Amino acid sequence: MSQPIPASLDESKVALLVDHFYDKVRADPLLGPIFNRVVDDWGAHKVLMTSFWATVALRSGHYRGNPLAKHQPLSIGVEHFRRWLGLWRETAGELLDTEAAALMVGYAERIGYGMRIGLGLSGHQRGRESGIPIRAHQVARQGSARRHGVNASVADPGRPAPATR
Repeated sequence: MSQPIPASLDESKVALLVDHFYDKVRADPLLGPIFNRVVDDWGAHKVLMTSFWATVALRSGHYRGNPLAKHQPLSIGVEHFRRWLGLWRETAGELLDTEAAALMVGYAERIGYGMRIGLGLSGHQRGRESGIPIRAHQVARQGSARRHGVNASVADPGRPAPATR
């Protein structure tokens, strides 16, 4: 289920956030050297990323691309994602109201998590990656959720079941 879009959040605010965020990325001692090497035209990149974030947050549907494929050849690790998210949080907090900043940070957290998994940086495996067939994996998670008193229909199959005492 998608979250409501705050009235204060529009494409101009998304563009402002993206512009300031990528200025910080370019100057950052950890992220700058990686991205300055591969981004030839920061103006065009900011336009593309505004399209991406507007599609995510505003459901504009303008972005067409594969962010995971673009990041796969880069030498990035968990520390880069932490820094990326820290800069995103900082910038969103500086430029957006509380509701819009929370929404944008929430999206960034989920996107970062998905990217880390896609790049094999998560430290845990899911589904076929774990050697467990997907259906068996789902059934095991649901059974574990039921044993721990969690409604199986809302149990997150991507998260470990609660520990037993």
